Amino acid sequence: MKPLQGKIALVTGASRGIGRACALALAEAGADVAVNCRSNLAAAQEVCLLISKMGQRAQAYQADVSREEEAHNMVEAIRQDLGPVSILVNNAGITRDKTFIKMTKSMWDEVLGVNLNGPFNVTHELVGQMIEVGWGRIVNITSIVGQTGNFGQANYAVTKGGLIAFTMTLAREVARKGITVNAVAPGFIETDMTKDVPPATLEQVKAMTPIGRLGKAEEVAAAVAFLASPQASYITGQVLPVNGGMYM
Repeated sequence: MKPLQGKIALVTGASRGIGRACALALAEAGADVAVNCRSNLAAAQEVCLLISKMGQRAQAYQADVSREEEAHNMVEAIRQDLGPVSILVNNAGITRDKTFIKMTKSMWDEVLGVNLNGPFNVTHELVGQMIEVGWGRIVNITSIVGQTGNFGQANYAVTKGGLIAFTMTLAREVARKGITVNAVAPGFIETDMTKDVPPATLEQVKAMTPIGRLGKAEEVAAAVAFLASPQASYITGQVLPVNGGMYM
């Protein structure tokens, strides 16, 4: 028996990168997966095809989680199509980088809308039904940037630091309800977000990382799958770093 057999998971922002890897890792552990995307429905459907080949159910849902109504409608559709969600991975996130003095209010609002309001909207929709059944796993994808800050990423750092505070607070509130709430904080990972970083900058990042390389999305996903598993039932309110030792 796979550890997550019979469970239904929702991964936001799962059409690519870390979210895609998380969806596949949860399916490998036996979960049926709702694959959320904001725009690239074709890529999300490709993820679903890979999951179906593992013998698990999967369905793609296009929704902007920063919009409360879209988040609500998505959760209702998942409940009808797959059943009640008991594993939530809040992964959807964006960057709009600029030094703070040059950052516009719209850049600030857009990042906070997706990276903070998104997890609020989806979690708020799901945590009640997790409480009803007495079991749930919530994993928030934060970032090393939320722990250390980063030049030109004031908006992004605020959202990722806020997710850490949200993780610890919600963990305290629902711990007696059979629900754990944890976060995974990736360092610099080989994804679309790092693809446009100048090679010289990436070399500097590698030099600052004790392990000496960028991380892989699958390494982050393995941490998420562990936190979602029954084996992690005594772990809550924690931030698990997957950063190659860059911040310790």
